[in-house]
Amino acid sequence: MRRMLDCREVPSDSGCTLTLTGEEDEVLEAGAAHAVAVHGHTDGPELREGLRGALRDAPQATGAGAFVQLIEFRTQAYDEMDALIDGWMAEIGGDRTARWMVMGRDRDRADTYVEVVEFPSVEAAQRNSDSPVTSAFAGKMQGVCDGPPTFRNLDVVRAETP
Repeated sequence: MRRMLDCREVPSDSGCTLTLTGEEDEVLEAGAAHAVAVHGHTDGPELREGLRGALRDAPQATGAGAFVQLIEFRTQAYDEMDALIDGWMAEIGGDRTARWMVMGRDRDRADTYVEVVEFPSVEAAQRNSDSPVTSAFAGKMQGVCDGPPTFRNLDVVRAETP
């Protein structure tokens, strides 16, 4: 499994958007060099342990056995929703079990959005749902939406990649 570090998931004043993906040792080496050169950290065991804690599995193509959740919602305040999602990602950090997501705006229904979220398994999705960070996000989401969201829970039985 490829691993990744994403500066967007670590609280920072710099707003860095770098993402590193590769074998774990490679990502840790590059992450430490980046943290020193760009963020002014000092290399050492404490920095490396922090980076190791921020590592997560890199997104990969979905395959059989994975789990996909479709979340449809309506909002006239999409910018607020987008900010809520960014806040959730920063707060959940390394506990995030979703491997990737895609957000789409419905061309035929104004203010309607569909988020597709992929998990390696239904158990990983359940851990995400059980997180207090996700529960708090869901409450905030209700305040931005025009009604309750609709969830579709799908076991992946086939997936194709180019």
